[in-house]
Amino acid sequence: MIKRLLAIVLLFIVFKAEAQENVSSPYSYYGIGLTNFKGTVSNRSMGGLSILTDSIHVNLQNPASYGRLKLTNFVVGGSHERVTLKTDEASDNAKISSLDYLALAMPLGKGFGVGFGVIPYTSVGYRILDLNDTDGARLSGRGGMNKVFFSAGYEFSQALSIGLDAQYNFGNFQNRRTIVEQGLQYGTRDINRSDIKGFNFNIGANYQKTFENNLQLHVSGTYSPEVDLNSDNFREVSTILLGSDGSENVVDSREINVDNSTFTNPSKLSLGAGIGKQNKWFIGAEYVALGTSSYQRSFDFRNDGGEFEDATQVKLGGYFIPKYDSFTNYFDRVVYRAGFRYEGTGLIVQNESIKEFGMSFGLGLPMGLRSTDPFSNINLGIELGRRGTTDQGLIQENFLRLSIGLSLNDKWFTKRKFY
Repeated sequence: MIKRLLAIVLLFIVFKAEAQENVSSPYSYYGIGLTNFKGTVSNRSMGGLSILTDSIHVNLQNPASYGRLKLTNFVVGGSHERVTLKTDEASDNAKISSLDYLALAMPLGKGFGVGFGVIPYTSVGYRILDLNDTDGARLSGRGGMNKVFFSAGYEFSQALSIGLDAQYNFGNFQNRRTIVEQGLQYGTRDINRSDIKGFNFNIGANYQKTFENNLQLHVSGTYSPEVDLNSDNFREVSTILLGSDGSENVVDSREINVDNSTFTNPSKLSLGAGIGKQNKWFIGAEYVALGTSSYQRSFDFRNDGGEFEDATQVKLGGYFIPKYDSFTNYFDRVVYRAGFRYEGTGLIVQNESIKEFGMSFGLGLPMGLRSTDPFSNINLGIELGRRGTTDQGLIQENFLRLSIGLSLNDKWFTKRKFY
């Protein structure tokens, strides 16, 4: 088991090292970029639901899940995304590959479990060329913020469990803008960079109740309060001479004194409920409220032209298993998932609120019936979605995301018995 984990970690480190920015969106220019999904491929394939918790799978979105674990669970996942960006006058394509999560969770006693891992939280990645008859601008950006987390959960009873995430945030965002004007020999370039670091936390609860005919009710909730993180800011303004090949030759450069500040990480509240039969089917819905208007108070020195409002998300999804314990038909044991989500990003550009929606489908493929590996699986997911609009001269993004994740289970800390 350990050798297998090390091989998988090394594989995904190489995969991540060769990848470019894990987003390609002009909307990541604003604020701290686009927020990444915090969850496994199985969650994403059900519209992003964070309701379900059980004894063999960790739920990265709700720390209450750690209290229900009976087996050690190692999860890792990545995705490949193809994006078509279009306006009323032009279109372009991009593709991105990324490592989405890496985590290990384990039970440490009856009703108590812990876990830790790393998740990319936000991403910045764009290249924009804006030309007209008299001037031109070239914009580019890269970076993002990551979360290293430690989580613990406790199961008070078969019905109720609670948990806590402690998260350390770190990362940086760099935005570069070059402007040239017709009739002027030199152009100007400014580079803005912010280095973010600080702690925040997330609390969660999960309630389950079984009724007649083995129907099971799931109710789940999480809350992350608004927290200020430290932001070390940097700005450089340069006079440049644009070469015939598009290169930027610096004539004069000056660092502008910019005060360090605090970046306000927004609050988040999620509430969801669903019903189903264990190892057979489930359907649920979830509502999320995000205090993203707090971004309006951050990064004022950049003056990027974006505005922010509080955002909401609605998610619907579920799964179906024909016969989870079938020995004769492999596809009867496959988990079939589907979901839908509609989200407000909280970003306002030219008086247009930027929305996003996606339809997702997925498969949970058992890795075998061996007694040494009875619950591990490979999760595959596909999502079709759209972000933004072509109204007001903006850009609409249509994306196709393919995801793959591994969920490996084992029993650790077992006392050996000798006869």
